[in-house]
Amino acid sequence: MAELKEITETLLNLDEQRMLQLINEALKDGISAEAILNDGLIAGMDIVGDKMENGDMFIPEVLMAAQTMSKGVEVIKPLLTDDASSSKGTVVIGTVKGDLHDIGKNLVAMMMESAGLTVHNVGVDINPEKFIELIKETNANILCLSALLTTTMPMMKQTIDALSESGIRDQVKVMVGGAPVTQAFANEIGADAFAPDAGSAAKSAKALVH
Repeated sequence: MAELKEITETLLNLDEQRMLQLINEALKDGISAEAILNDGLIAGMDIVGDKMENGDMFIPEVLMAAQTMSKGVEVIKPLLTDDASSSKGTVVIGTVKGDLHDIGKNLVAMMMESAGLTVHNVGVDINPEKFIELIKETNANILCLSALLTTTMPMMKQTIDALSESGIRDQVKVMVGGAPVTQAFANEIGADAFAPDAGSAAKSAKALVH
């Protein structure tokens, strides 16, 4: 649909005013809030994720796109049915114990929210027990662990082992990431997925939920 495509384009161009105008026009024309969310806004953020993965878009622009999208979501949120606004999955994301880095993690959280997931961004220096408590509280089906120091990477394995010991490993998919983390390390510690950047993290999370 041309109008939805135009909404996607204005989001990619970071043209917030024009995007909001188009959203209001689309609503007047009887296009559902659900269609605007999924086929206009989330579709745009999927492209942002791809561009980020390919190095065609950088962190400042990605952050601006996510902020632009959230302005659009504010307009349509009151019109979304519970069914449509219900999340495509629930994520707990945090930096492991001993590590205080959070810029990359926060960007991943924003991209996942933009992809329609419910995200509980729980901060830094989180121990395995706290992650387990949060998964139980939120009924999360994805746990994202971040580490930026090689010295804190073993804490990812400890967290996964703790999930197994507490009997909830089967109910949650674990994704790991951070500068020193690799696919080989993810395989070694028994994680379900590894993401090298925020764009691919959002895509992997959606795939894990489905």
